[in-house]
Amino acid sequence: MKTICLYFEIHQIIHLKRYRFFDIGTDHYYYDDYENERSISDIAERSYMPALNALHDMINEHGKYFKVAFSLSGTGIEQLEMHAPQVLEKLQAMNETGCVEFLAEPYSHGLSSLANPDSFAVDVKKQCAKIEELFGKKPTVLRNSSLIYSDDIGAQVASMGFKGMLTEGAKHVLGWKSPHYVYHCNLAPNLKLLLRDIELSDDISLRFNNSEWDGYPLFADAYIDRIARLPEEEQIVNIFMELSALGIAQPLSSNILDFLKALPAQAKAKGITFSTPTEICKACKSVSQLDVPDTLSWVDEERDVSCWLGNAMQREAFNKLYSVADRLRIANDPRINQDWDYLQASNNFRFMTTKPSNVGLDRGIYSGPFDAFTNYMNILGDFINRVNALYPLDIDNDELEGLLTTIKNQGDEIEMKDKEITRLKAKLEKLEGCKGKAAKAEKPAAKPKAAKKPAAKKPAAKKAETKAEA
Repeated sequence: MKTICLYFEIHQIIHLKRYRFFDIGTDHYYYDDYENERSISDIAERSYMPALNALHDMINEHGKYFKVAFSLSGTGIEQLEMHAPQVLEKLQAMNETGCVEFLAEPYSHGLSSLANPDSFAVDVKKQCAKIEELFGKKPTVLRNSSLIYSDDIGAQVASMGFKGMLTEGAKHVLGWKSPHYVYHCNLAPNLKLLLRDIELSDDISLRFNNSEWDGYPLFADAYIDRIARLPEEEQIVNIFMELSALGIAQPLSSNILDFLKALPAQAKAKGITFSTPTEICKACKSVSQLDVPDTLSWVDEERDVSCWLGNAMQREAFNKLYSVADRLRIANDPRINQDWDYLQASNNFRFMTTKPSNVGLDRGIYSGPFDAFTNYMNILGDFINRVNALYPLDIDNDELEGLLTTIKNQGDEIEMKDKEITRLKAKLEKLEGCKGKAAKAEKPAAKPKAAKKPAAKKPAAKKAETKAEA
């Protein structure tokens, strides 16, 4: 029986402000608060809320039959918490239906998996903790930023305990193979891979409202018919896209949500089900390993990482950022860590691209790739100065880690001693209380007072006188 795995990504760009060379060392705040609030509020109103309401209605109408998966970047969650909490409330309400799965991804929506395995592990662990805090579920399937994947990344993801991972069904990787099966990482056979069907996903997210497209207009019955006509043995259809495709890339006026709402009924009529990534990983065996020696993603025609690291400017910015990754992780300063999350975001490097793209790129405040590079490097210069100022530069990373470990151990020892002192004080008070009770029990009882003897009666004088007269 064929099954559809429907997945949406939710991520929000953190907009940087105009930061000049002369701001380095004097201004440590790098963000355009007005634009961040405006953009997330606009997307929430025009896309996230209408789309989530439609998906929630589909769950309520079709019960356990319809299922959907999401992943949220940590930086995106922070923006939603501040400026659009209704989106998180809606996701929590959908979570209570039991028909929604939340996936793991890097907190920063960054490229740490390409640079520093330790930073990548910390990034993912932080996002998992946030997802568990919000939705009460620990993710078991991971989706890397922009579906970035390679054999080495897969091996690390498997070592982190994940059962499955989403990636792109790129033709240069699959060759003659179909994306409609479950595969596994060639370096870690226990990690199952779900591959995005590029054509079926992009028909909705990129082409739905394009009147010049051969498939326009796209109707739900025709779309499901295409899935039903796939060879019988091809049973897994993975449709992955950004949630903002519903309302932003494809405006609501295109009736994109009506199309979406019609899919479950059409699928049910054809005997096609809906499943979450974890359900598929549990139910389906891998048919083969997938060999991905070079990194792939879901971006541009090349399906690689050249949109972020394709020119000298991008690589210089990338290498300079991650040159302090180990030192920053060792120092673990909360304020620095927040800036680190925001500066890692992949869109900062995408703005520097010189590649043509079939998807429009909004560079925001930047006039071009060199302008984006200059602004980012100014901010990065100030940020690295702050990282290095935390501890003297003449202390190398190993020495710094040893020093901080010693300080942490001393702190732990002091905390343990404080607990021991508190415990002994309580024990002493208890012993003193028992002593007081024992002393009271041993004290002799007071002797009872002797009863007073009644006074002797005096002889009656009259009786004596009478006897004498006689």
